[in-house]
Order: sequence, then C-alpha cells, then structure tokens
Amino acid sequence: MFKRFFQTSASSVGLILRLTLGLIMLPHGLQMVFGWFGGSGLSQTVTMFTQYEHIPLILAVIGALTPLVASIVLILGLCGRLMAILIGIFLAVAMLTVHLPVGFFMNWTGQLPGEGYEFHLLGIGIVLALIITGSGRYSLDRHLTQKQAA
Repeated sequence: MFKRFFQTSASSVGLILRLTLGLIMLPHGLQMVFGWFGGSGLSQTVTMFTQYEHIPLILAVIGALTPLVASIVLILGLCGRLMAILIGIFLAVAMLTVHLPVGFFMNWTGQLPGEGYEFHLLGIGIVLALIITGSGRYSLDRHLTQKQAA
C-alpha cells in the first residue's frame, strides 16, 4: 500500500505539473495565511469563510491553511497525489461556492462582480493529471519508493 501510494516514475511530467500547481497556489496560501501579496491574513480569511460562506470554523481554518501547506509539500514532491487532491478540493469548493455565479471568464475588464471559474478548472485539470502521474522526477515520493525497493 505504501509503495503504491507514493509510486511515481522518473518522468519530468510529474515534476512540471507539481511545480506548476504548487508555485501557482503558494502565493494564494501566503495571502490567506500571512496577508502577503495584498492578502487578508489568517484571521480575516477565517472570518470571511465562517461569516460570509457559512463554513464551520474548523473547516474554515483547514481551508485557509490548505493552499499554503499543500503547495509547499507538493513542491517537495511528498505525498504528491494526496496534496494534489487537497488542492483540487480547495479549488472545487471555491469554484462552486464563490466563482460559479460569476461565470466562466476571469474579470479582465473589472466589470464583473468577481472572478469566474476558468482558473479553477485549469487547476483541477492539473490535479487530475498529478493523480495519474504522481510526483515524478526529483520528488521525495520517488526517493522514498526507490529506497524501499532497495
């Protein structure tokens, strides 16, 4: 079971996918937790989730921490499939609860009441590809499974 969960090839595909998703989600996590890059920080993020989205407190905290923690662990290539799934759940929840009513397109012209869900679909596509391929080259998953096989 252990080997099957972490199993990944030496392919660069998993590496490219995990770095792309991880490096895109990391700044979002930094916004939500630390308030960097114009973000609101953990307290305001949790307040927004609980008061405006009516998400229970524990799920709001988990939701706020997921993009930060999962992206860092994904970049390292540890538990790549699980981290991708967690990011995928985060993206799907955001898409369904906030962005779906706005429509497909992002708000390039500033005339919509928010952002559409095209970004989220792209991220979910990368998540699905990572679930299939695994973490790939230069990942801790690959390192762990190679050591176990030896």
